[in-house]
Amino acid sequence: MNPTALHAHGNLRSIVNMMLAMLFFSLMDAVLKTLSAHYPPLQMACLRGLTALPLVLAWIQWRRGWGRLKNLRWSLHILRGVLGITMLSLFTRGVSKLPLSATYTIFFISPLLITALAVPILKERVPRAHWWAIGVGFVGVVVAIRPSGHDLQAGFASTAGMAVMGAALCYAVAAVAGRLLSRSDSAESMILTMMVFMSMGGGLLAWTGWKPVSLDHAGLLLALAVTGFLGQLTINEAFRSGQASAVAPFEYTALAWGLGLDWLIWQTLPGAHTWLGAAIIVGSGLYLVRREKRISEVHANAEHP
Repeated sequence: MNPTALHAHGNLRSIVNMMLAMLFFSLMDAVLKTLSAHYPPLQMACLRGLTALPLVLAWIQWRRGWGRLKNLRWSLHILRGVLGITMLSLFTRGVSKLPLSATYTIFFISPLLITALAVPILKERVPRAHWWAIGVGFVGVVVAIRPSGHDLQAGFASTAGMAVMGAALCYAVAAVAGRLLSRSDSAESMILTMMVFMSMGGGLLAWTGWKPVSLDHAGLLLALAVTGFLGQLTINEAFRSGQASAVAPFEYTALAWGLGLDWLIWQTLPGAHTWLGAAIIVGSGLYLVRREKRISEVHANAEHP
């Protein structure tokens, strides 16, 4: 199979993993939003790591992956750990004040940032169609937010909105660093170091303002662990086998999950502009899916007439 066909096949698999990751992370974010009323953001970053750590250790044991935790590129692992703590703390601060759907629309600046960083850092060649799809998707984000008048103050210009934008920047840099790491380091090392940094770093930073964890929240903490763990597995796999510029736009599917969870849990529905923006975002993603599938089929037919 030639390189173009390999890219298309890898991108399709990565796109599926990204969509699954968005489902798991949306459920995790709903738990974070619920718990944020009881615990400060840095403590939530620590709890995110601590609750998932036993699952990560069990997963590594099941895969017999201890031997793949050698010769790590520690500089990039440390960078990802610092960015992970900062990102989750800022995101928790934002989502505690904003609906999930509004939080996601602001956070969707990250695919543009990932694509922009993928060119100079990852040396990826970004097809023009990817730029167009990402651009159209971002137009959908702007339509969904409708940043004018009161909505501007309630969205981008608010402290919560600025926190989410900071989280998006941290996420984009961490995603590109993860793509670099995947060329040399194992998935086991990437997930384990992230959870350890969140647990230890978040715990140290949150120590002075730590609040006792209530047993009433045991179920929510278990849900936080499972959804976060599954989300981490699928998003690592998404960026491992596909082009970052092709995979990143499918983070937009989180908006659909956010809308559904806002309604199911908090009985809130967005205005017509948010629905229109969501339709534009999903449409741009579906266009890229069809394009990647068509490229894969064309090259497969050419090789096996």
